[in-house]
Amino acid sequence: MDTSREKPPAGDIVARLLELQQGAAPLQLDSQTRRAALAKVAEFTESFIERSAKQAVYQPAPAAADSLAALRITGQPDTIESALDILHEHVSSTGQAIVSDRFFAYIPSGGIYPSALADFIAAVINRYAGVGYAGPGAARLEQSLVNWLVDLTGYPETAEGDLTSGGSMATLSAVVTAREAHGIGSAKVSRSVVYLTPQMHHTFAKALRIAGMGDCVLRQVPMTGELRMNVAELEHAIAADRDAGLTPWLVATSAGSTDVGAVDPLDDIADVARAAGVWFHVDAAYGGAFLLCKDGKTRLAGLEKSDSLVLDPHKGFFLPSGTGAVLVRDGQKMRNAFRARGVYMQDIEDDTERSACDLSPELTRPFRGLRFWLPLKLLGVAPFRAALEEKLLLARYFRDCMRDEEHCELGPGPDLSVVTFRYLPSGHDPDAFNRRLVKEIQDDARVFLTSTTIDGRYTIRMAILGFNTHLESVDTAIAVIREKVALLLSR
Repeated sequence: MDTSREKPPAGDIVARLLELQQGAAPLQLDSQTRRAALAKVAEFTESFIERSAKQAVYQPAPAAADSLAALRITGQPDTIESALDILHEHVSSTGQAIVSDRFFAYIPSGGIYPSALADFIAAVINRYAGVGYAGPGAARLEQSLVNWLVDLTGYPETAEGDLTSGGSMATLSAVVTAREAHGIGSAKVSRSVVYLTPQMHHTFAKALRIAGMGDCVLRQVPMTGELRMNVAELEHAIAADRDAGLTPWLVATSAGSTDVGAVDPLDDIADVARAAGVWFHVDAAYGGAFLLCKDGKTRLAGLEKSDSLVLDPHKGFFLPSGTGAVLVRDGQKMRNAFRARGVYMQDIEDDTERSACDLSPELTRPFRGLRFWLPLKLLGVAPFRAALEEKLLLARYFRDCMRDEEHCELGPGPDLSVVTFRYLPSGHDPDAFNRRLVKEIQDDARVFLTSTTIDGRYTIRMAILGFNTHLESVDTAIAVIREKVALLLSR
């Protein structure tokens, strides 16, 4: 035993502990301070909401050096008023206003207010949803959401799922589950084949790399003229690969591609996948929520036959960014892929509560389910259903309005709520003209659109999904597009 060090008297330790306790006291705000700070935050957020209805959809940021200086952590305390002023100038008033009704870029995320309230509650109560024993109420709440999604998608009772930080993590979970279910170790990777189209979201290939499947064969299946997977070509590719001694492993499909909103023929693909014994995965990150409305459910027929799917409640359910979901038809395969426990958890070995950590790469995780549960509890399903049907009709309305535009070429009819188009004015290079058009629209900042490339052609996208986007918002976009086209043609 080391007796060379003299132990400090207990009284010295107690004195130091009391001193440190006093130094740490500001971490525990008293009731009056909490209420005052909450009032200031409420005033800040109300002001933001009021401004967002009128402000530009894109606002340039101050110089990076100025922002970094203002945002720098100095180590010294400041006031809530000062902190909120900094946030207003350098964060909430800069960049893309995704919550704007006139934001038509990418696939917008939502931002409904009940979710913000839920996030505040979740942060204050700080219940741990990763292990059922630690937070049984939180774990059960998230399980109720998974169960609801299982019912919505038409999956069987054997299904399981997880609420993730977004589609990327959800996709990774699905890929890992499929890998483990098919027993694909490192020696088999290079001979395992994945079937997909160029419309598959880029995060799927990223998930394959992260999951150690980066060297598998990626077989690009030809598409139809509507940019959907060609089922006959898929069937032919699987047969040819099997004849060549390769192992068909997984077919990845889109239920609402990001570029054009296309939905692959899921029902027919399911039959091919089942007959071939390959894993059938559906990326419904954008399109899955449309199952709530009649037209959407019809267009997504066959999704319920998949082995795994992902959907993002922060898209079609209009939640703030940071909420995805993955579902797996056979929940036991998901547990087999992810369950792991450390010896320090031995006291809960007999716990029967469902634990999200057994179905996910995550152990520590936020209580993210509350931001999904509270809006559904407060508002019911009907407003979401109405909003989603509205978006489908707004997409048709926009395309109908653009059909008679001179020089305008439309992409495929929308399966969901994305419409693509490009202008082909005589005497102009099409790609160059449309690039200038997008820049003019973005610089104007009344509306915000972005582009993609389809078959090597620069193409403009109109993605309609904001919960507060209505007919007036789309009419504004049409007016701005017409104005900017006329401006460019006049030069």
